[in-house]
Amino acid sequence: MLLTLAWGSLFFLGLFALSTWGLRRARPEWPMYDCLMISTRLVSSAQAVLATASGIIIIFYCRDVVTDSHWLAREYIWFLVPYMVYDTCAMYLCEWYRTREQNRRDFRTIFRSYLSKNRLMITHHVAILLVLAPIAQLRGDRGDFFVGCIYTAELSTPFVSLGKILIQLKQQHTLLYKVNGILTLTTFFCCRILLFPFMYCSYGQQLKLNVLQVPFRIPFLCNVANAFLIAPQIYWFSLLCKKAAGLFDTPPGGKDG
Repeated sequence: MLLTLAWGSLFFLGLFALSTWGLRRARPEWPMYDCLMISTRLVSSAQAVLATASGIIIIFYCRDVVTDSHWLAREYIWFLVPYMVYDTCAMYLCEWYRTREQNRRDFRTIFRSYLSKNRLMITHHVAILLVLAPIAQLRGDRGDFFVGCIYTAELSTPFVSLGKILIQLKQQHTLLYKVNGILTLTTFFCCRILLFPFMYCSYGQQLKLNVLQVPFRIPFLCNVANAFLIAPQIYWFSLLCKKAAGLFDTPPGGKDG
């Protein structure tokens, strides 16, 4: 556990520092804020790829969705914990540089702006650190398949990050941005919304149950936890759909160049 925590800390902090340094060297004209923001999104994408790969390995290994286990289901949690801490701090660092470049250096102003802009993501990180991580470690030797499913929810993150980077670079009217928007919606819907019916169906098939019977055959807290997990996903998906609604309605003369 301690070794995995240490490796996770070194990996995410090192990748963030290396990305920022590389961007500063490659684009010295960019403000520090732009370099930091792009670096945080590159690190998020790297974490998402690792989480998705771990989830796929676990899913294919666990033929019995209830009793089969894989060491990645437990070990990757300890690799994820330092990422959540790092990302929370990195978001604050980005906000500090953004407000500094606007000559607003008051700590309270920066902190209020940080909380206002990132409250959903901060809540998400805190919930994972204080609720989901302990549950994943204390659940016993059962349910690794479902932990793997949760890991694959990160598949949409690289596409979300790329979209934000393209907006930051004022490339939101390019074909790449539109294609990426479609991939974002598709992966988000499949891996963060349809994921939950898939888990219920997999459990039902294992125990020869109709999918409608599953919620009544699993512990009540499992249903509560799933509801807690899917609620923000539905909200974020609705925001993505609103942005996508105007994706192909941009006037021809509205390009930024």
